[in-house]
Amino acid sequence: MDDERTVRFETVYRETYSRITAYAVRRCGSPQDAADVVAETFTVAWRRIEEVPPGHEALLWLYGVARRVLANHHRGEERRQTRNAELDAELADLYGTSPDSGVELTAIAQVFRTLSGDDRELLSLVAWEGLDREEIATTLSLSRNAVRIRLHRARRRFARALAEADVRFTAESRLVPVERSL
Repeated sequence: MDDERTVRFETVYRETYSRITAYAVRRCGSPQDAADVVAETFTVAWRRIEEVPPGHEALLWLYGVARRVLANHHRGEERRQTRNAELDAELADLYGTSPDSGVELTAIAQVFRTLSGDDRELLSLVAWEGLDREEIATTLSLSRNAVRIRLHRARRRFARALAEADVRFTAESRLVPVERSL
């Protein structure tokens, strides 16, 4: 039974993959989104292979599945955009700049984005998540000493990048959550 299922799925996949992929690519905003839609479409086909009609009808059935997957994807994207807008507003309220901060947030954000992914992750775990070295070591599966060294280097690189971008700040101008101090 499993062998028949597998052979049937492989046949349907081989015969329809390029058409379903083209369908998704034409309707998605990015190749990654299209790949997600195609993957989910064929996941449904695998789970419901007994329901997939034979021959050319299989392609039409998969178009219907892809259409529903795409509709779910678009609804999810709309929800994400709504949540992002709400989160942006909430974060603006929490971390708004004070008039006397003297720190240009846009410049800091631009400099932060130039750091390597590893440096950004380390600094984010400290600054945004409030984790200590031991917690970071556990999170990243590193030794505490490795975290200490990497964090020191990441801070140094960030400070150097800020200086090169001519972003100056003092201890009084540090950004902290409204309800919390560091």
